[in-house]
Amino acid sequence: MQHFEQSVYDLIVETSTNLPGDVRRAIRAANEAEDRATRAGLSLSTIANNITMAENKVSPICQDTGMPTFVVHTPVGANQLIMKEQIRSAIAKATKDGKLRTNSVDSLTGSNTGDNLGPGTPVIHFEQWDKDDIDIRLILKGGGCENKNIQYSLPAELEGLGKAGRDLDGIRKCIMHAVYQAQGQGCSAGFIGVGIGGDRTTGYDLAKQQLFRRVDDTNENPDLAALEEYVMIHANQLGIGTMGFGGEVTLLGCKVGVMNRLPASFFVSVAYNCWAYRRQGVLLNADTGEIKSWIYPQGQEVEMTSAASETAAATPVEERREVVLQTPISEEQIRSLKVGDIVVINGEMHTGRDALHKHLMDHDAPIDLNGSVIYHCGPVMLKDESGWQVKAAGPTTSIREEPYQGDIIKKFGIRAVIGKGGMGAKTLAALGEHGAVYLNAIGGAAQYYAECFKEVNGVDFLEFGIPEAMWHLKTEGFAAIVTMDSHGNSLHADVEKDSFAKLSELKEPVFQ
Repeated sequence: MQHFEQSVYDLIVETSTNLPGDVRRAIRAANEAEDRATRAGLSLSTIANNITMAENKVSPICQDTGMPTFVVHTPVGANQLIMKEQIRSAIAKATKDGKLRTNSVDSLTGSNTGDNLGPGTPVIHFEQWDKDDIDIRLILKGGGCENKNIQYSLPAELEGLGKAGRDLDGIRKCIMHAVYQAQGQGCSAGFIGVGIGGDRTTGYDLAKQQLFRRVDDTNENPDLAALEEYVMIHANQLGIGTMGFGGEVTLLGCKVGVMNRLPASFFVSVAYNCWAYRRQGVLLNADTGEIKSWIYPQGQEVEMTSAASETAAATPVEERREVVLQTPISEEQIRSLKVGDIVVINGEMHTGRDALHKHLMDHDAPIDLNGSVIYHCGPVMLKDESGWQVKAAGPTTSIREEPYQGDIIKKFGIRAVIGKGGMGAKTLAALGEHGAVYLNAIGGAAQYYAECFKEVNGVDFLEFGIPEAMWHLKTEGFAAIVTMDSHGNSLHADVEKDSFAKLSELKEPVFQ
């Protein structure tokens, strides 16, 4: 199979850079359903633009290219050992070419392998079947949405929903609670796969398998089809919206599967996937390894614009304040901002994620951070003869930095923190005490934001790995929304409170 490795490489590139057609249709429909004048509407427009930019540049849609997970069906007698080695080789090449971010980290030392290879990376599941072709499917599920996966053991008492029993109605409550608890931290609007039954391990696997279904399919089990329909209707009435900004569209797809279980155990497992739903597959000739066909519609088959969205684009956006800030930023400028303001950042910005925040708790910063902006981002970076280039640079989920952020703001005089999904009470208190704001960027919009970085001024802590290093970036026109201000206001807390009230209205049994 002389073409097998190249075919896998092509699959990886397509999956990372070109959102499939069935997913595009769901996002385009959401874009048309949402009021463009709202924060959610603006976010969906940005998402649509980012999808097209990634396709045109053949660059990652989102900088977090996730855990590569392959499901491979092979004819009897096919050499799976050779296939595994060639898949690993294709992964390493795609990483070197900047189509995947360096994401494989030693769990004990924190060391990044640099090529996405290591124990357990990538994930490859082989299954034999009685067909002559090879079926390879790949999903790239990022860490932000992976962290919002959740598993329930029934019976259970669920916040806002009461008792969930071992029946279809208890399952319904688990799924609705799973959507609620994700809020905007999983880059909503998202997709969910649900696994009913199994044990703790197989239940999660079944949930993830559902994400290989087409968005527009119909469940063959009528009970599960009705459940999927119920969830889609009522999840979009919770008011969580895109990025957790509030709005009409919270969920883009719900797929449910079921398997048998032990009498003592009843698990409901939910795999949450962000809007950047990157999964694709190819059917290969088993003799040559050449691609015969693509399993899901390719992205270029579905435009991200339509007559309805073009009409919406011509509609005036409601009045809102836009403030342009040049770094370093003063406390007075920050105190003048309030939730809902759009802030455009010019000047130098610094990336910082988990490793950096932990390090700064006990060490000095390598540069003066007074009046600075910290961006929760693990970019995709490539080095050429002219230096480092930013290939993808969307925000990461901020809540992971909650144990550190307030102390870091106080210690270094940071004025703005940019990320996605919002932060908690400790950070909100620090914003008020020290005069800082939290700015929510659009999760997954890695190409949209990469264009804002005109030059790499330097890098520190490269030993942490490219995603965790502290990159110093010359920035022009980086726009984000104030969602937590220095006056004690948090859009995230408001949306969560409102969605909880709506969730509580769904207590009554529906499926008996």
